Amino acid sequence: MKNYVGHFLLICLFGFINQIEAQTNLLNTLEFPIIFKGNDTTAYRDPAVLYHNDMIYLFFTIVKTEGGKIYSYTAESHSVDLKNWSPERILTPKDQDLNFSSPGNIIKYKDEWILCLQTYPRPNHTTDQGVRYATNDARLFTMRSKDLKSWSEPELIKVHGPDVDIADMGRMIDPYIMEDKDEKGKWWCFYKQNGVSMSYSYDFQNWTFYGHTKSGENVCVLNEENEYILFHSPTNGISIKRSSDLNTWNDWGSLILLGQDEWNWAKGRITAGAVINLKEYKQLGKYILFFHGSGPKTELEGDFDVNASIGIAWSEDLLNWDWPRRNE
Repeated sequence: MKNYVGHFLLICLFGFINQIEAQTNLLNTLEFPIIFKGNDTTAYRDPAVLYHNDMIYLFFTIVKTEGGKIYSYTAESHSVDLKNWSPERILTPKDQDLNFSSPGNIIKYKDEWILCLQTYPRPNHTTDQGVRYATNDARLFTMRSKDLKSWSEPELIKVHGPDVDIADMGRMIDPYIMEDKDEKGKWWCFYKQNGVSMSYSYDFQNWTFYGHTKSGENVCVLNEENEYILFHSPTNGISIKRSSDLNTWNDWGSLILLGQDEWNWAKGRITAGAVINLKEYKQLGKYILFFHGSGPKTELEGDFDVNASIGIAWSEDLLNWDWPRRNE
């Protein structure tokens, strides 16, 4: 009899512990999948995420309509609980010839943080022109920081090598930087050009072009179980590819559309997925996906520079996704 009672008490104890852990998981406290909500003068796009010292840092594009003109900036906000975010802080200048935007990710190199981003030139872009995309002068850049607060001036990434003139590099957007899974000290830059292109460097100054493969935009790459897992955005939704060697890529899983059918704010498009593995942190314990959704119109219909919002979802396995109030 005592054994049965002891066993019962253990079951109750484990159940109580699991309940406490569930309650302390920050994801369970979220009431809505939107982190930053856009409106008819503002769009939040292209999230990049860093988890450091129990703080979640989000870098993103913010598009603002100001005096009839449209400007893009790279901005930052941070939070300890995913619910309360610091006021958005713009890091880049107001300049339609540059429009620094689309931060890819943030990595630590020696004693500095490095943020990669792009320019998205749209000179003299006004609200009466409809949707305009960047000119062929779009290029890739990095910014550096010692403390995640003060950032250096953007520095061009010459991904085609030091001997290729800037004018001959071609239009490129959406950089993402990660270390080689097999060779420490070798860094890859993935970027949107001819699908996804890849270049590598050992010092962040001298780059060598490697090749490209078929892909959508806004690439994010994880190193999981000795494979590269690449997230990218086709016309709508987020897709995944896998590779062990950066040469042969295989599609994996289904198109990720999350709750788009039920989300008026993302009816037009779901895109720009940024995934981070936070499974080892008890307060989060999942793969976390940040993305942006635009709507109710499609981007071509007008919800490109307005009505775009950053959302959140999470997964145990990168294939099955949940989000706040999914099952309600």
